[in-house]
Amino acid sequence: MQNLVAVSLTISGNVYEKRLIEAFISENGTEPTTGAALTTEDLLEIKTQPNVTPRPPQMTSVPAMLSMFQNEWDSMALQVYKLQQDLKEARRELSVAMYQQDAARRVIAKIAAERDEARAALSKVSVGRGAPSGDAMEVDNAPLPETILGKIDSEQQRLSKTRRKRPVPEDWATADSISAYVPVTSSEPMCTGGTVLAVHESGDLAIVAGHDTNATVFSLSQNRPLQLLNGGSGKVTSGVWAQDNAVIATSTGVVKVFEAEKEVASFSTHGGSVNGIALHASGSILASVGDDKTYTLYDLEGNQKLTQIQSDSALTCVQFHPDGHLLAAGAVDGQIKIFDVKTGSSAATFDLRSPIKCVFFSENGTWLAGVTEGSSSISIWDLRKGAEIKSIETGGPIESISWDYTGQFLASVGARGITVEQYSKASKEWSEVFKSATPGEKIAWGKNAQQLLHLSDQGVLTAFGTGKQE
Repeated sequence: MQNLVAVSLTISGNVYEKRLIEAFISENGTEPTTGAALTTEDLLEIKTQPNVTPRPPQMTSVPAMLSMFQNEWDSMALQVYKLQQDLKEARRELSVAMYQQDAARRVIAKIAAERDEARAALSKVSVGRGAPSGDAMEVDNAPLPETILGKIDSEQQRLSKTRRKRPVPEDWATADSISAYVPVTSSEPMCTGGTVLAVHESGDLAIVAGHDTNATVFSLSQNRPLQLLNGGSGKVTSGVWAQDNAVIATSTGVVKVFEAEKEVASFSTHGGSVNGIALHASGSILASVGDDKTYTLYDLEGNQKLTQIQSDSALTCVQFHPDGHLLAAGAVDGQIKIFDVKTGSSAATFDLRSPIKCVFFSENGTWLAGVTEGSSSISIWDLRKGAEIKSIETGGPIESISWDYTGQFLASVGARGITVEQYSKASKEWSEVFKSATPGEKIAWGKNAQQLLHLSDQGVLTAFGTGKQE
């Protein structure tokens, strides 16, 4: 056997064959593995025994070798048997663990269902415990007073008689003027995000709010904030004008009425967030919807709750029919639920198959527009047929829609910008008359549709109209 030498332990301790490592050192002067400098003086010879111990005599015969092979086979068989036993035990433990996990999931599902039932029951209890200002009724589904029923009937008769014969006002915007709209004024940021935009019928004042506890009354003619409306501890989620009084709703379930900056009424009837409010055509009946699956009607003249109606799903948005006899509420179950205002009963449901983002009635009294979460299309439904008659594609997710008073122009806004669609009675066709790449959260028409108001997610209110930007 050739001698073996080892590289000095001060370098690496690797073992090499003497003849080969000496040849490598003479040629390269380095250690093959590490590349470190190496000389023959760094090599340390390993002393080995010159004799090799032979096999014992008993292992050289065929019977002895067969006996050895038998022993090795028996050892391997025992090892395989043990591995099989271990595998069987591991399978048993895995089966037990899977059954335990399945049982745990069933228990969790049962507890979650009981929790949801308890929350639903609690929301109903919370409704009964509401503490609105004034002499509010404390019973769900309470019938409306005769005076309120008479007001609803008289408004419906007055408005429905003149609706179809009502001409377009002479000073109303036209398709040509709208197509030429450009940004005219822009405000400073007023809130974090843009969740609320409500324009007064005068066209000069707007309620603006975002993900904050306060709302702002903004003057469009002066392009500056006028008043601050304190929403309390919750985020402002919705706002409307009731004559000259501003009304806001919050995520804590409170609806507040303001005269200038003074709070004149407060209602706390919902068991969760109030997601939308709307004003009746009479100007004195308010509706609110919320996460507690209810809508509530209020009398703003007496500052009292009138009734609270339970539905089967959390409600996200609301609007009265132009005649005031129907109430449309969007729900998280993907349905637009139409209620009879006088009785609170269901009049119709329109299924859009996704949570409803916003709803808006046309002033013609027969059409209703709806948008779902994340959708880029506007669904238009005919109340008489109870069917969808048109789907308008805008090219991007929609956050807000607004129909003008004449029912000609339907505006929408979202991440891709603003679009305005016009419906022509003569051709019975829809056409796009305005498009802007300005993204936003809320859209609303100004007086006589001479302005289109846009609220961005930075809380900036921009007025689009004819003219140059200031």
